[in-house]
Amino acid sequence: MHRVRLGVMSVLLTLAVVAAAFVPPAFAQEAARPRSKAPADARLDFVDIDDGARLPGKFVVRFALSGMEVAPAGLPQPNAGHHHILIDTELPPLDQPIPSDFNHLHLGSGQTEIEVVLPAGRHTLQLLFADHDHVPHDPPVMSRRITVEVGEEPQEQARVAAAPGARVFFVDLVDGATIPTRSIIRFGAEGVALSPAGTKHPNGGHHHLLINTALPPLDHEIPSDFNHVHFGRGQTEAEITLPPGEHTLQLLLGDHDHVPHDPPLMSPRIRVRVVEGEQLASAARPATRPDGKPALTPAPPDAAVYFIYPRDGDVIFPNSTVRFGLRNMGVAPAGVAKPNTGHHHLIINAPTPPLDEAIPADLNHIHLGGGQTERRITLPRGEHTLQLIFTDENHVPHDPPILSERIRVTVAPGGKRPEKRR
Repeated sequence: MHRVRLGVMSVLLTLAVVAAAFVPPAFAQEAARPRSKAPADARLDFVDIDDGARLPGKFVVRFALSGMEVAPAGLPQPNAGHHHILIDTELPPLDQPIPSDFNHLHLGSGQTEIEVVLPAGRHTLQLLFADHDHVPHDPPVMSRRITVEVGEEPQEQARVAAAPGARVFFVDLVDGATIPTRSIIRFGAEGVALSPAGTKHPNGGHHHLLINTALPPLDHEIPSDFNHVHFGRGQTEAEITLPPGEHTLQLLLGDHDHVPHDPPLMSPRIRVRVVEGEQLASAARPATRPDGKPALTPAPPDAAVYFIYPRDGDVIFPNSTVRFGLRNMGVAPAGVAKPNTGHHHLIINAPTPPLDEAIPADLNHIHLGGGQTERRITLPRGEHTLQLIFTDENHVPHDPPILSERIRVTVAPGGKRPEKRR
């Protein structure tokens, strides 16, 4: 079975958990669903991955979307939707919700990239855009189906030593507890530093929540699926949705490469009884800061925004499309409050604005409040600076702020077509 890590997976586990636990036979026919209209010129394709590409066992897939906007699942919006990646499978029925399993990966928080781990061999990849109900548009917005060759999977990995006395545990959740179908589970840790995935720390790691499954092999990377949920940003709580009934939960800490420590840092495996009920209240952030201004929205420490095109030093046409990349966050339109999401702003020929208040809206500060991941701009001949800033639903940067480097581009009437980078 493929092991796929959603590097930019949302902290919030929605009904996908349920879908994974009770997946019907592939492509089980349901009544046709109404399909949202899509512009005829909408396009979707891979960034920097071509048919026949040779890839390592772990790689990042980025999406290039034009003519439409990105919006989280569950949020109806014209000419908008969210991404899905199909792995080693044909297109599903286009008048029904896209399945949610290891071959059909949903990026329902508005992610524009995903980290994938596949075993060695030949695989097919295809992108499919869908509306708020996971139903493809009419006409469907999808990429070509490409074939890639994946190299050998990494072998057994060295384990980081755990500090004596270190432990992980559930906060306010004990064996035999009764919880509602939507619950906020909090994680505790002692004697170990919480550090994001990919960041080496001599005594650090991040949480993984095991749902209805036994411990995985302790000398290999922890799988990433609906039963092994990664919190690679250092999160200490998660909202989960489980169907009524008996379930098991266990915490397992992993190092920067998602490999358990030696000895492993894990909680006891507990049983919980899930009953129909309301969501547990989560801890709200303070409404204001000491200076009286609204509190900043927290962001994962490893979130990043960057230019896909152009790059620093590029020569571009007077009319060019600027494309944005986002890592470990999701895209949501302005005015929509959802954890670990926000929207882009493009800063043209202007210094970085204050990072504790709303970004201005003018010709130098372009708001992409619809959830856009690209913008066509017109610039006069000469040198210009560009910068990206990602903000919350109120156009205020996060804490810590998520902004790109300021790049310089040269506009020439004849232009210079961008060279494809790998």
